[in-house]
Formats: sequence, C-alpha cells, structure tokens
Amino acid sequence: MINIGIIGGSGYTAGELLRLLANHPQANIDFVYSTTNAGSPVASVHQDLFGDLELNFTDTVNPNVDVVFLCLGHGKSIAFLEANAFSESTRIIDLGNDFRLEKDAAFNGKNFVYSLPELNKNQIKQAQYIANPGCFATAIQLALLPLAANRLLNNAVHINATTGSTGAGVQPSATSHHPWRIGNMSHYKAFEHQHMGEIIQSLGQLQNGFDQEVLFIPNRGDFTRGIFATLYTKLSKSFDEVTALYEKYYSNEPFVRVTTDSIHLKLAVQTNKCFVSLEQKGDYLLITSVIDNLVKGASGQAIQNMNLMFGLDETTGLQLKATGF
Repeated sequence: MINIGIIGGSGYTAGELLRLLANHPQANIDFVYSTTNAGSPVASVHQDLFGDLELNFTDTVNPNVDVVFLCLGHGKSIAFLEANAFSESTRIIDLGNDFRLEKDAAFNGKNFVYSLPELNKNQIKQAQYIANPGCFATAIQLALLPLAANRLLNNAVHINATTGSTGAGVQPSATSHHPWRIGNMSHYKAFEHQHMGEIIQSLGQLQNGFDQEVLFIPNRGDFTRGIFATLYTKLSKSFDEVTALYEKYYSNEPFVRVTTDSIHLKLAVQTNKCFVSLEQKGDYLLITSVIDNLVKGASGQAIQNMNLMFGLDETTGLQLKATGF
C-alpha cells in the first residue's frame, strides 16, 4: 500500500483526490492536513464522502509518508515546503504552479519534473518530485502535442476555452459567486493567462525553435466542472495525414480519445479522459478538446502520475465513467 498525505485538504482538488483515492486499491490515506479544519471529520467538509471515509483533518504532518500531494493553491507550495520537511524517500506531487516552468523546477535540492504523462512519461516514472500541469494547460497541450511532435505548428494558434466555476477554487469571489455566474459568461486574462508559460514550454520541447503566436482567450462558464476548448491553426498537411498523426501519437495513451466526430463536455466530466476532435474547415484545422478540470485537469492526473511513479498501471483507480445526463 502507498501511504499518502494530502496538504490543503479542504479545497476542491483535495476533495477530488480523496474521492478517487478512497477507491484506489493501492492507496492508504495517512493524513489530511488543514489548519482551518483540524480535528473536524473530513466528511464535514467533503460531504460526498460521508460514510466512506472515517478520517479527521489534522494540523500536523507525518514526514515519513510515501507520497504527499500539495493542494495549496498557486504560489503557496514553496512556503509550505520551506516550513515543513519530509523524509528523503517521500515523493511530492504539487498541484499548484510553483514548479511547472523549467526556471522554477529546482528548489532546495529538489528537481520537479513537469508531469503531463502524454509528454514526459519516462521522466515521471523516474521522478521523486512532480509538478502537476494546470487544467487549461492540459486540455490545450493535448490538443496540440501531435502537431508540435511533427513540426507542424508553423502558423499562429487561436484558442478559446471555457472552464467551470470549480476552476476558481473553493473560496467564493465576485466572479465565482453563483448568482453572478449562473446564466452568465465572461472572459478573463485574455492572451496572458498563467498557464501560457507551460503551454509554450511544452510545445517548444517537441518542436525546437517554436516561435508562433499562441492567442488564448479563457472564459468563465456557468457550469461547475469541465473545460471545453476550441483551437484552430492553418492546416499544413492533408486532413487525413494529420488525423493519422494524432491517432499514432495517442495510440498507447489510455486516457486520450481522438475522433473526427463532434464532441461535448459531458463525455469527459467525472473522468480522467481527454477527448480530442479534429475537423477541417477550409484551410484550417479545428481542434476541440474536452476534459474535467478537477480530474484530468488536476487530481486524476496527479493520481495517474502517482501510479507511474510507483510502477503501477497508470489507469489504476481511474477507470471512471462519465455522467451522460
């Protein structure tokens, strides 16, 4: 069994981790750390776990767990690791953005590996410290990696992607408050979203010298979970050739489905899958990518990475069915 600690246990990503790990055949949840809820039952916050997880939050850590998940929000993992030491054998999976970029990957003698499995699987298998990708970044990269791998990103890429309200975190804000969000839509951080750095970094990893414009408009949707992304760029090979390249690139990836049919968000919600749809529109390739922002975009992918790190089949505990209605 893998003994697991979760830091920042009261948020949405931690709740999703707990939901998945409670049914993972090799997982033992050792502790769930939350200073604001210490002593309270985990199910008092994550009520969907009532009767399934008899565990209380704690404000102390066990430094000797096999792996610890950091669910602290962006920019907070460094401060936590500076204040709390773990054993030399403890593996760390950070779900924030502190270590995703190469310039930030080295920290106090630890080197964090950017952990999109469909890009860096071999490195993840050998890693002790993991930087889990962002949710928008996951959906967008999985839509573009086969093009970059075949040096076909030679024109500007236009992206429009909408995320559910859980992407804003558990603390309510002006733009995540239900009466404002329901029946409403808005964009934010156009062309300057924080996930742009990791997207450009990964594309450049596969296509050396990549220097095309990537124009990304993120939107807030009035649903709770999921990301629906549409991307388009000039088609530089025949559509059939491009489709074959996508199918080949993902042929051994258990969580990516490539299709030429139209797709919708509910195919992916509640699963660790990414669906990628390809269409030809005149001289352009239109790509649609859908994921669940809390599963493949965060906690499910973190467990997929844990499985790879510990030599398990990467699908262990992640064979989940979508909610179709």
